[in-house]
Amino acid sequence: MWPFILLLTFALISYSWVILRRWLAWAKLPEPTIPAGWSATTKLSVIIPVRNEAANILYLLQDLQKQNYPAGLFEVIVVDDHSEDGTATVVRQFAQTATITIKCIGLNTYVKYKGKKASVQKGIELAEGELMVFTDGDCRVQTDWLQLYSYTYQTHQPKFISGPVSFINTDSLLERMQLVEFASLIGIGGASIGLGKPNMCNGANLAYTKQVFEEVNGFGGNETIASGDDEFLLHKISQKYPEKVFFLKNKQAIVYTEARKTISSFFSQRIRWASKWRAYQQWYVKLLALIVFIVNLLLFVAFFMMLGGVLSLSVFIGAIVAKFAVDFLFLTRILDFLGRRKYIWYMLPLQIVYIPYVVLTAVLGLAGRYQWKGRTIKTDD
Repeated sequence: MWPFILLLTFALISYSWVILRRWLAWAKLPEPTIPAGWSATTKLSVIIPVRNEAANILYLLQDLQKQNYPAGLFEVIVVDDHSEDGTATVVRQFAQTATITIKCIGLNTYVKYKGKKASVQKGIELAEGELMVFTDGDCRVQTDWLQLYSYTYQTHQPKFISGPVSFINTDSLLERMQLVEFASLIGIGGASIGLGKPNMCNGANLAYTKQVFEEVNGFGGNETIASGDDEFLLHKISQKYPEKVFFLKNKQAIVYTEARKTISSFFSQRIRWASKWRAYQQWYVKLLALIVFIVNLLLFVAFFMMLGGVLSLSVFIGAIVAKFAVDFLFLTRILDFLGRRKYIWYMLPLQIVYIPYVVLTAVLGLAGRYQWKGRTIKTDD
């Protein structure tokens, strides 16, 4: 068993090195604060790709109308991806009396336009702003959200800005475990940007310029992959402008959404995210994904070896405790920022399911299919 124990030890050391580097990097990320007397000059286009969001989109539009940002300096473009629930009707009715500019674009009026990438692409084509800010139809934004994006852009002139996302209305155990797991993804993404090695972001809270989207040929090369419109673009832009990617670490910039309500919808979402892994190009992005997968795979194998009496209980528990300690240290810092520190102890039940969950979603993401918003998507298409 010594070769396996040595391999597991090396994997845990590699994993700890990755996480601790990002623990330090997160602490060093700048936290922009808007000074008194600052004035906005940047025209923004808020682009919201939606499908079947009639129950949620109104709340987001109301949030946008309450923004502490000049109404004449931003527009809202809702791109409806063949919704079947009257989403477009809700948007157009609100737009009639709104005090901000709201446009509702239906993809059904364009030939062969379907899916989120097509929605984003069409929104960008029609955008009049210099900086395009993105979120999803089931999200909620705070009143200083656009102001912080504009200030960050005018101050640092980044080409790409990633923002934090967290969950609200987390009443069940499943939702609270998702909150903790999702916090780790947001933390890793932000800290990796701080290290100059961007690997992940979330389409519910990001921005980039129209010019840079055109410079890197948008989604060119990744059109057939259902997921990854945000991360592939992040990778392309960071490769061309390595010093021009910024993480907006400010609590007022956090965008809120709801966790998945059922296990099946949760797995569909995570399989969708995992389906893009094989298309990553940068070596450091692939390496990080590989390290996370391998350490969880080895712990998964170790569990069954322990049950079979091949591996001692003390070695298995020691490995689990080592991983838990590193994750606990990192997540405490991220959950503090998100104002969700009280949820840190949901790491305990999360640890029980996290290892098989990572292995399963990785395998299904590379070779399976999933349901998403009424569509069946094959990950090997």
